[in-house]
Amino acid sequence: MSVAECPASKGKRKIFIVDDHPIVRQGIAQLINCEKDLLVCCEAGDAEEALEALQGCTCSCCNLPQNADIAIVDMSLPGISGIELIKTLRKYYPKMPVLVISMHDEALYAERALKAGAKGYIMKQEATGKVLVAVRQILGGEIYISAKMHSKILQRIVENRVETPFSPVSCLSDKELEVLCSIGKGFRSADIAIQLNRSVKTVEAHRSGIKAKLGLKNATELIRFAVQWVESENG
Repeated sequence: MSVAECPASKGKRKIFIVDDHPIVRQGIAQLINCEKDLLVCCEAGDAEEALEALQGCTCSCCNLPQNADIAIVDMSLPGISGIELIKTLRKYYPKMPVLVISMHDEALYAERALKAGAKGYIMKQEATGKVLVAVRQILGGEIYISAKMHSKILQRIVENRVETPFSPVSCLSDKELEVLCSIGKGFRSADIAIQLNRSVKTVEAHRSGIKAKLGLKNATELIRFAVQWVESENG
């Protein structure tokens, strides 16, 4: 029997949710499962769990293998970041589009997510109905970003200009931003190396790069900036 023959999933587009907050996952799943044409097939709380789940994702009613049609990924995940997970998913599951859902400002993260391979970006503050709009639009082969962000990107293309960064961290690479976030949460280089599966030497190199780009003189200034930045992002 194929997945298509399963009564519960027949004719429905299957969605995989990755978010470290169980309540958020449950809320999104409830919203999706109320739709006649959509079904949540798998859930995960972090990147490692997500990759494991994709390999063994099965239908709850018949235990048959499931192939997700789209993944909804939170930008802020413990361990491997949402950005890095998107890159991995695009590498190993190129036919499965990714919609990023995040509490972080789209002005800083939307383009990073799209460059990493995501097909859409939506902020958690948006009305829940827009999640369904975004999912269906991406499943239809389109890109989803807010009207404001769409206009901003088009304006820059039309004027053929490089945007002046609105945030000092805009100049950081994805990996540097990931390290900065971990520093702001109180992790030491050794902890970050374990958390991000990198060497301490690599983490220290990222710290040096961050200080140089942000004009920070020493480790104390770096930690102070990182803590303030993380607090402002979560505020």
